[in-house]
This record gives sequence, C-alpha cells and structure tokens, in this order.
Amino acid sequence: MLQAGIVGLPNVGKSTLFNALTRSRKADAQNYPFCTIEPNVGIVEVPDVRLQKLAALSKSKKIVPAAVEIVDIAGLVAGASRGEGLGNKFLANIREVDAIIHVVRCFEDPNIVHSAGSVNPVNDMEIINTELLLADLQSVEGQLDRNLKKAKGNDKEAVGNVELLRLLLEHLNGGRPALSIDVSEDIRPRVRSFNLLTSKPVIFACNVDESGLASGDAGNRYVSSAMERAAAYGNSAVCVICAQVEADICDFASDEADAFLKELGVADSGVSRLIENVYSLLGLASFFTTGEDETRAWTFRSGMKAPQCAGLIHGDFESGFIKAEVIGCDELMANRGWNGSRDAGKVRLEGKDYAFKDGDVAVFRFA
Repeated sequence: MLQAGIVGLPNVGKSTLFNALTRSRKADAQNYPFCTIEPNVGIVEVPDVRLQKLAALSKSKKIVPAAVEIVDIAGLVAGASRGEGLGNKFLANIREVDAIIHVVRCFEDPNIVHSAGSVNPVNDMEIINTELLLADLQSVEGQLDRNLKKAKGNDKEAVGNVELLRLLLEHLNGGRPALSIDVSEDIRPRVRSFNLLTSKPVIFACNVDESGLASGDAGNRYVSSAMERAAAYGNSAVCVICAQVEADICDFASDEADAFLKELGVADSGVSRLIENVYSLLGLASFFTTGEDETRAWTFRSGMKAPQCAGLIHGDFESGFIKAEVIGCDELMANRGWNGSRDAGKVRLEGKDYAFKDGDVAVFRFA
C-alpha cells in the first residue's frame, strides 16, 4: 500500500490532522515541540460516492473502498539536515513515503506555541523545503561519487547516472526541488530511483481555525501567501483544512458531523479533498468490481494495462488473462446493471493492451 507522510514544523497540527484523517486518537497532539517521536501509521479510506451507487445497484452485502496509508512524522526544525532536533530520524522516515502532506499553520492562537515565534506560513514552508534540499544535495553528491568510480570501469548504467546526477546537482543548487527538473518522461523513473526527498509530490495542507474554514483562501492572508509560494514549487497541490474541527467530530455519526459542519457554514472540513488530492498526486485511480457479495474499489497506477489490473485481484487473473469485460461506472448505472448494459451493447471486450481508466467497472476472463 502506498504511503503519504505528514510533515511540518512542530505545533502546526500534524498529529491533530493524522487523528482526523484516520478517525483515531493514536497520535498524541500536545502543545509542545516533538510530542511525536515514533511515527504513527494509519489506514485512510479514499472517499468515492460511486461505490455507494454501485453497491445499491448490485445490492452488495459489503463495500470495500480504496485506501492509502498515512504516516505522522516527527516535527522538523531548521538544521535537520545537520541532525538538529530529530532531523536524522525525520529524514529517514520521510524517505520511506511516496508523497508528502506538508502541514502549514495558517491561524493565530496565543495559547499554541509556534516554534519560529510567529505565524508565517511562507517562512515555515521555506524552512522545510530548504532542509529537504540540503539533505538531497548530500545524497546526490554521495551517489555521484559512487557512480563516478563505477563509470571508470565502463559501467554503462553508471555513466548515464553520472550525467543525470550532475544535472540534479545543478538543479538542487539553484534551490529547486528534484521533482521540477525538466527531463523526458522515460528518464523520470531514473530520477525517482535516486530516492530524493524533493522528488516526492507534495500537498500543502493549510491548517486554519474554525473562522477560517468558511472563508477558505479568500479571507485568510496566510492561506493566500502559502498558495502563491506553492505555485512555484512544482508538482504540488494546496488544500485548506481545519484539522481541529475534523478531529473534534471524528467520533460523531455521519449525520451529526454533517450538521455540525453546516452550522460552521461549510460542507466539509477539507479532509476529504485532502485524501482525494493525495490519491491523485500519487498518480492513482480506481476501477471497480461489483456484485451481490461486494462492491470494491481497486487502486491502480494510471496507465496500467488490463492484465496488470487483473493481477491486483489475484495473480492467476494476470497470468491466465484472456479478456476483460469493461464499462464505465456511469454507463453501467444508466443501463441499470450488467444485464441491461450487455443488452444495450455498452459492455466492451478489451484485450491485453487496454489501459484501464478511472471509473471502469470490470469482469475478467482468465484461463
């Protein structure tokens, strides 16, 4: 299962957001730096209204949504790349995740200590981005030295790596994250293979208070400045959330939570959009299987072909793949199920070269 790591300065709301996302009280959220030392891990369901509709159509006994793993990582401070605070531990934890949720404090509260002395989201973003860049520079320099030695022995892969690592070194020295380097798509997997911290997609979660939730970015100067800075970062997204509100309602029944949010003047606290953004930034999509036993969302990487998607269900489905019956979710519902869709000639029979699309509903034929 792919992972997204929650990062940020101490006391910006990381553990509160983790509890909200995972609907748990696993993370200790206290008003002092480094209350999180060991990372907390939780599973988060990806919200998808299509599941409920398909389940109702098929009269399914069970619904199984897609999910991602969320990791709450210790707070970072300036100097982390040199081992300050919990820097070495923080960097090791973040290296293991696939995407970064960077929590930025966008609210005033004299009762909650800010590690930098005052609320300044752009400065907070720069502190963390700088530490990740410095750590990557160290990593690239080390990998370049190793590949230079191998290249002397005419190692073809090492020769190619040397050229790319030199490009990365120049790019990072310019203060730019690795994910924004201009290379062809066939080279990007090699960039990712260096496992650089700044090669991971980022979501900037602007954590506001209750009053800022209804106004969103329009009425919050902190959010506006954070969005402007994020636009220059590269492959990133921005989401306005109120971690405290969502944490407060995580034990509520769904109708009670909806009523509470309605009183605040919002449809949701932003957490659902945050999860969807994580899913999207990781290049993930969902196809569905549906029947009386269950309706399930299967997570696949965009561009995966039919046999690979079949293999997500069972290895035998991939090795013995013959064909896939495929129809879009909306079209299946419009024709009132598989029988109506087949009668209307809307179900397609796809072979090994078919690239699955988000929202496809499938039945696999295999030997």
